[in-house]
Amino acid sequence: MSEEEELERIRRRKLEALQRRIYEEQQLEKQREVEMKIQAILRQILTPEARQRLANIKMVKPEFARQIEIQLIQLFQRGVLNSPLSDRQLKEILSRIQRGKREIRIRRV
Repeated sequence: MSEEEELERIRRRKLEALQRRIYEEQQLEKQREVEMKIQAILRQILTPEARQRLANIKMVKPEFARQIEIQLIQLFQRGVLNSPLSDRQLKEILSRIQRGKREIRIRRV
């Protein structure tokens, strides 16, 4: 392989790596924008105490918290939620959701 071919191969690899990095950065920026929009809507539909409760849940169960956020936003967009949800109301919603799930316990004998 000649030096020119080797240089061209190196340039191509560097260009591909740069394009991959740019794509990843764009995806991260899109994710940040989506997260900012979600948080802005949640500020409208939840009281500070309810937002704090949701943040606490997010630390322990991030997937569950994301599902709750999406459901709340959908309810807001449909016009079902008109005033900010209090912490008490959010707790009621969470308890209703939890009732629907079966608890699995493992007992050691």
